[in-house]
Formats: sequence, structure tokens, C-alpha cells
Amino acid sequence: MSEDVVVERRGRVGVITLDRPAAMNALTHAMVLGVLDALDAWRDDDGVATVVIRGAGERGLCAGGDVVGLRRAILDGDDEGPLRFFRDEYRMDAAVARFPKPVVSLMDGVVLGGGIGIGGHASHRVVTERSRVGFPEVTIGFAPDVGASWLLSRPAAGRVGAWMALTGQPVGPAAAIRAGLADHHIPSHRLDELLASLEEHDPDAALAALATEPAGGAGDDVPVAFDAPTVEGVLAALDAGGDADRETAALIRTKSPTGLRVAAEARRRGADLPSLEAALAQELRIVAHAIGTHDLAEGIRAQLVDKDRDPRWQPATLADVDDALVDAYFSPPPGGDLDLPLPIVRSIP
Repeated sequence: MSEDVVVERRGRVGVITLDRPAAMNALTHAMVLGVLDALDAWRDDDGVATVVIRGAGERGLCAGGDVVGLRRAILDGDDEGPLRFFRDEYRMDAAVARFPKPVVSLMDGVVLGGGIGIGGHASHRVVTERSRVGFPEVTIGFAPDVGASWLLSRPAAGRVGAWMALTGQPVGPAAAIRAGLADHHIPSHRLDELLASLEEHDPDAALAALATEPAGGAGDDVPVAFDAPTVEGVLAALDAGGDADRETAALIRTKSPTGLRVAAEARRRGADLPSLEAALAQELRIVAHAIGTHDLAEGIRAQLVDKDRDPRWQPATLADVDDALVDAYFSPPPGGDLDLPLPIVRSIP
């Protein structure tokens, strides 16, 4: 068990706490395996009726995966280590989704990338007034993963899903619920009360007693331009809009051109996939290819290592990203596709 994952029993509730607050609970491989171990132990334990997943500290559930460590591995020429991490992370995401007992995720504060993977597939997903839920992957030369091509392509996500995928910006609690990324809003100061209530009551009753309407925020007014089926179409529509739309277009143009094209294609294909597992298999293909490209290491460098916010993307423009380059991201990975044969327990509307 990882020292950065605290596993405890509180009556009928099994609690998993991601305990790496200085790093905003960013997931390491050991943490992923620790969560999987806890779920395996509780699956057939009649003494555990409900599982709760939360993050230590007040900054967020989880800021995603440890991408700085990922960059070090890439620069060292280690493709196998990162692929093992992603295979196990996606196994964890699917295990949360298909767990045979209720799983309540407390998506308080920052919930990005891998944070949505561990929290966004739970049966009962809680956001608070502090929640900022997003997929920033195009900012680091990648594309949204951990089931994003499933979540962001559901009808409920609509144009918000496209906006999240292409801008990398997070949504607030109200938009997260409308887009099918969360289920309930509970004020952050009542989360301890919720945890205590879950020891005595089933999740539906405990959540109903404490849930409130969230205030508006980011993601509430996404431009119609994001209904366009291609990145180029979105940008053209934004360029023809007002000042706010043109500012959004300028933001998108700072992202990895390859990441943008792959993100849009993954979301398009995701709409036709039969399950979360199929989406995770598709995303393993994407990450397996991305590990060997310039943009992923460069994006992590610019955003999180040197922090100069000046990535030098290759190719540098959308016009230089041809269909063959995008298609390569969807080819089978070394070692074969992700094998997750069990069906998910629930589907996102």
C-alpha cells in the first residue's frame, strides 16, 4: 500500500484518501496500485457497504497524474514504465466504475485529468462550491484521457464537452452536473457531515439530505461555435464572433495543434464507442503514441518544469497536422490493447 493513500474503515464505510496534498494529490503509480488494492479488499467484504474516495487538504481531490515524473521517464527513454502506469490507472478508473457497491467521490476543489478518472466514474459524484473540474491535457501536448472520450462525448456533455477538450479550461460545479461529470452539489463545510451520515444511511438518502443547488460559474455559457465538428470549424466560428469569442480562439491556438486534433477525433470516435472500457482502450492507444512524440515532453516542460509557458509545438500549426499523423494515435499500442472485459455498472446519460 502506498504511503500516499490512506485506507480506513468508518463503520460501514470504506474510506480511501489520496494523501499527497503538497502535490495536490497527483497520482503516482504506487497510489494507483494502493487504490486498486483497497477496492479489491472491499469488493466481497460484507462489512463495507459504501466506499468514499476523497483527497487530503483543501486544494482538491486530485490534480491528475504525476506528469513531471512521466516526462523524466520519457527523457530517460523509458516507455515501458509510463505504459504500465497508464494501464494500471485505466484499470483503476474502470474498477471504480464497475464496483459492485456504491462509490461516493468527493470532487472538492481542483479535480483535473486523472482526478476525474478516479472520481468521475463513481456511482455518486459530489462537487462543492470550490470544485473546478477539467481536462487540461491539450495544454501539455496530450489529449484528454481517463475516460474523457466517453464522458465528453455523451449527449449531456454537448458543446461543454468540446469546450473542455479544446480549451483545457475547468468548469464549475453547476456545469459539471449539467454535463454529466457530477451528480450532487454539497457545500464544502458539510462534507464531514456527509461522511458521518454515510456510516448510518445509504448514499442516496445521505446525499438527498445535504444537497443544494450550485451557483453559476465557468462552463455555464459556452459559445455555439463549439457545436462545430472540427477544431478548424470551431476556430472559424469563434473568429467571426465577438471579443470574448476571439479571446477563446486565441487561447485554443496556444495549445498543441496535434493535441487539439487528436482530442477532437477521440471525442468524435468516443460517441460511437459501446462503453467506458472501450474508451479507455482507445485512450491507451493515444498515450502509447504520445509518449514517443515531441509535444508531450515539451508541454510538460513549458507548463510544469521551466514554467515559461512558451511551448514550441511540432508541428507548430493545425494546418501542418495531417490526417495520417492523427490516425497514428489510434493504432494498437506495444504490448496490445487494454483488456477490460467486464461491463461498467452504470452509464453516463
